[in-house]
Parts: sequence; structure tokens; C-alpha cells
Amino acid sequence: MIVVDGDGLRSDPGRPLLHADDLGVLHGDGVFETMLVRDGRARLVRRHLARLVDGAARLDLPEPDVERIARAVETAQDAWSGTGDGALRIVYTRGRESDPGSPTWFVTVSPVPERAAIARRDGVTVLLLTRAQDPDAVAPWELAGAKALSYARNTAALRHARAQGFDDAIYLSSTGTVLESPRANVVALFDGVLTATPAADGILAGTTQEALYAAADRAGVPTREARMTPEDLRGADGVWLLSSLTLAARVRRMGDFVLAETPNRAGLVPKLVTEAITRP
Repeated sequence: MIVVDGDGLRSDPGRPLLHADDLGVLHGDGVFETMLVRDGRARLVRRHLARLVDGAARLDLPEPDVERIARAVETAQDAWSGTGDGALRIVYTRGRESDPGSPTWFVTVSPVPERAAIARRDGVTVLLLTRAQDPDAVAPWELAGAKALSYARNTAALRHARAQGFDDAIYLSSTGTVLESPRANVVALFDGVLTATPAADGILAGTTQEALYAAADRAGVPTREARMTPEDLRGADGVWLLSSLTLAARVRRMGDFVLAETPNRAGLVPKLVTEAITRP
């Protein structure tokens, strides 16, 4: 593992970076970003840093010093010598309870989990889970749109899905509309139109989805945001989970329903995502 501390310096991975009273540990009070390192370069850095700043503002954290963090990202990516893809993570917390106003942050790079490559290659099965969230009344204290460190609900959902024999999950709102996966955005293809859940419905705005839509626009593929139901997904030409490390994982089965595959369109989203991450 590569570690770069809040001073922008390489650090021994065995040296502690957090104090016992860090609010990121005590309360999950902070934000993080995870980006792919491929061929020695972190991908979609500007999009991730912009979301980090936005997330910090949503949590009323001290504003991140983007230039310093960007330099730390460069230091970390340059030090990465892994044989495969790397997972670069920025962690930014409110800091110590005993030292208000001084945020803690650091950058790490480690190997991408094997599950990401398997999901890209083989696709995923998903369990539908209801979340008590009304898409027409998203409360600001729900921190919608912030990639917060308080991630226990998402990891609990993933454990539950795996215990039921599924790879992942898709959250449904209290009104039955599709929201997101615990760690990915949901995108479907309907008659050649890429469709994603509106960010205003209380989901995390995905950097990979944003880059995909930009690549689709360049390729002349129409895109939109619209509410979807599980029934809609069952009739789609393809459904994918998009995330920074997995990139695009085809949803093969949703509950007991096996999703159809349209051969001439099956590779569209992975191709566009791959093209998208080659840009800054």
C-alpha cells in the first residue's frame, strides 16, 4: 500500500495516521473519494476532487485545499508500482474532537479488489432492497449526494445481499422507484437511450456516470435522467452498475428474474466507459 499523509509526504503504511478522537472514526464525520489508477495515472481526478469539495460542503466540513490534495494524489499515483489497477482513496475528516477546525486527510493506493475484475467480466446478480426514502422529499440531513464516511448502512446491505446469494443490491425508494446500488449508480439502455436515476432523487452523483454521459454525447448516443421501476429494468436492453473501480458491471439477474441481453448493444456501455476514463 502507498500512503501519503496530510503534509503531502510518503508515509510508512504501518505508521498510524488517525488519533483516537478523530471524528471520522468516532462519528463517521467526513467524506472520501475512490478513483481508479490505471497505467500509472489516476482517472477522472478533477471530477472526484469536485465531488470531494461538494461533499465537504454538504457536511459543513472545512473546505478542502484542493491543490494540496491534488499534489498528494500525484505523489501517490507516481509511487504506485502495482502490476494491475490501483484503488486510490482520499479520506477527509472533520479532524480531532480535541482540536476543532483542523481537518484530517490522507491518500492511499492499494490493489483493486479481485471482485471488480470479476464483475466487469461476468456481470453481477442483484437483490432489490427497499430504502425508506421518498424521492420527492429528500431531507438535507440525509446527506444525499455526499460520499460520507458513515458507510455502515451500505456495507450492511451488501452483506445481506451476499447472504442471500447475490453479488450486489439495488435500492428502491419508498415509492418503488430505482435509486442506486450501495456502491454504484444504475444505468439502463432503452431503445438506444441511456437512462439514469435523477440525482435530485437523493442518490450520489456518480463520477463514472458523469464521464459516461459525456462520452455518450461525443458519440451521439442520447442520454437522460428519469425515474425507473424494476419493471422498467426488466424490459431494458441492458442494465449496468457503474463505479470507479468496477467501471461497468452488467446486471445479469435481478432477484429471480434473468435480464435479457441484446447482443448488438451489450458492449456499448463498457466501451463508452473505457473511452471516458482515458480523458482527464
